[in-house]
Amino acid sequence: MTKCFGLNIRKGNRRINNWLTSTTVVLKPFKRRLDKVSIEYQIKRPKRANIIMDTTYFGRGFGLMVFMDNATRMVHHYAIVSHETNSAYKQGVDYLKVLGIDIQSITCDGRRGLRTLFTSTPCQMCQFHQIQIVTRYLTRRPKNIASIELRQLTLTLTQLDKAAFIKCLDHWYLTYEAYLSERSTNEDTGRTWYTHKRLRSAYRSLRTNSDWLFTYQEYEHLDIPNTTNTLEGLFSELKRQLHSHHGLNEHRKLRFIKDFLLSKSRK
Repeated sequence: MTKCFGLNIRKGNRRINNWLTSTTVVLKPFKRRLDKVSIEYQIKRPKRANIIMDTTYFGRGFGLMVFMDNATRMVHHYAIVSHETNSAYKQGVDYLKVLGIDIQSITCDGRRGLRTLFTSTPCQMCQFHQIQIVTRYLTRRPKNIASIELRQLTLTLTQLDKAAFIKCLDHWYLTYEAYLSERSTNEDTGRTWYTHKRLRSAYRSLRTNSDWLFTYQEYEHLDIPNTTNTLEGLFSELKRQLHSHHGLNEHRKLRFIKDFLLSKSRK
């Protein structure tokens, strides 16, 4: 039992409206008093951290950008954003530096242009995000043999080192180079285009991102995470808890998110 405002409230996921029906407390005054409660957390910042950063959404134009330390699972910074931008990530990383945290590495989803903002910090693209990118282009069940083999190769990302993966990718390209170069023609206009554009895009994504898909292997002593899965787990937990309290207005939803993240900052 938890005591709140002189009342005993059972722990659990019961919504406050349901609980209040069994009491003599008036709903609106109770909520107003609850809104005024402030919880203070003592946060001890680490000297250094491997940062995982990503953004999740709770609706159109309502995003949450989070910066987490992989080793301690502590949330060191967050921002409410309307949409994901490189400048917002840069501001977040700069803020962590102002706090005195030595950022040893950054693991992110691989947004275009993001890596160039942190040239002095080892950056790792989430391998799971790369697998998702290729799957979006080729689907989970591609039909032609070239697409099947490229997706199978992509699924081995977490098992191979950089040299082995590049060697396999080179071999795949040499095997299907002619197939990739096939073009289709509009007989009426004479206009041509690549027949297998989605396959070409999947290959180009792997080739372009290969330079930072294996950063964690180049800096083994830093123990860099190769995915953002830890942060994705935090997002899932937050959304599950919010779902148990559906119907919150925007102000209370923001407060719920703030308190949840602050509770993850006091490990």
